[in-house]
Amino acid sequence: MKRIVRLIASAALIAATPLQLGGAAYAQVRSEARGPAPISAERLDRVSQLMQRYVDQGRIAGAVVQIQQDGRPVYARAFGWRDKEARDPMRPDAIFRIASQTKALTSTAVLMLMEEGKLLISDPVGKYLPEWRKTSVAVARPNGGYDVVPAKREITIRDLLTHTAGISYGNGAAEKAWRDAGIFGWYFADRAEPVASVVARMAALPMAEQPGEKFVYGYNTDILGVIVEKVSGQTLEAFLNERLIRPLGMKDTSFYLPPAKANRLATVYGAEGGELRRVPDPGAWQGGGHVGQGHYLRGPRVAFSGGAGLLSTAADYSRFLEMIRRGGEIGGRRYLGRKTVELMTANHLGDIPYQAGKGFGLGFNVRTDLGKAGEPGSEGEFGWGGAYHSQYWVDPEEGLTVAYMVQLLPAGDIDDHGKLRAAIYQALN
Repeated sequence: MKRIVRLIASAALIAATPLQLGGAAYAQVRSEARGPAPISAERLDRVSQLMQRYVDQGRIAGAVVQIQQDGRPVYARAFGWRDKEARDPMRPDAIFRIASQTKALTSTAVLMLMEEGKLLISDPVGKYLPEWRKTSVAVARPNGGYDVVPAKREITIRDLLTHTAGISYGNGAAEKAWRDAGIFGWYFADRAEPVASVVARMAALPMAEQPGEKFVYGYNTDILGVIVEKVSGQTLEAFLNERLIRPLGMKDTSFYLPPAKANRLATVYGAEGGELRRVPDPGAWQGGGHVGQGHYLRGPRVAFSGGAGLLSTAADYSRFLEMIRRGGEIGGRRYLGRKTVELMTANHLGDIPYQAGKGFGLGFNVRTDLGKAGEPGSEGEFGWGGAYHSQYWVDPEEGLTVAYMVQLLPAGDIDDHGKLRAAIYQALN
């Protein structure tokens, strides 16, 4: 009921934004329409203080934070440096490698195809990718080595959406076999072959766990991207551009960077040994993937990774999040049905262990218990992040979308995610 009243009241603000009205005027209109302003601009200054402190301490080079409430931007600021060595300041429209934040768009694409009657999430993956009809699992022996056993059942599309297919990023008992096959880590931008070719070879390798038994984070969404290609007859790049990216107005979101935008790409830094260091160009091996500067600009441009491939901005990604928050519709266009979004943001893990107070939906985690999670937020909130330390979440109860863009890998011992969350929620009246 609280959210219904809030949405009705916010309709009075459709024609006016904070940037058009100015802060004081916007606060007055908002107050008249909905009662007291739900976010204190004064208290939001703590977000600025926090982020600037991380820059001043040399723990991050730069970042962009964008917060929206009920579809209205209430905070959008850039901090620090896009390129610290060049003394080039971070800018609000800086472009970031969003890595696993790509998963939400690919998952949305799968659900679009479900709505069109072209697949069911209960379908076995082998229905669309025949090489996946029979898979195997590596079972570690107590004294070293492993045995390969048949999977107990076929992997389904829902298994992939929820990361319960037993598919890792190559790690597990059979890690050497995955490495020997040249399939390890999440990075695809440097590959000179389509993701579909990699996924086809992947099917013959032993998986880390049995389907449906554990949450195992890995190549699941890259496989989903190949299913989108198979079912739609388009590349994943073409499908996302046609159905999501262009219609949503995400003008700076792409798998590879147009050369004209190279001066907006944020530099990758790594925190090792307490010191912030620029990641070498064109790439450095970190945790199983190349994370450097060059491949998104100068790579082969043929590998469209549904799990970790996109570049984007805080504003672009916030637009996508707002569409999901609104139940699949924005700007007079419906992208997903309301009930599909409800299914997407429900916990699908059942009794499968995960994080305290959280479950996992069809593309991102969902908060199920505020007390068990032990951090500010709301039950029903959902979100995820990327390998470069970026993070996002949507809080339907408070009407919030938050996009935190940064390029930090490895991140080292930094507590910015938790402190940013606390700084945002303390500003709510």
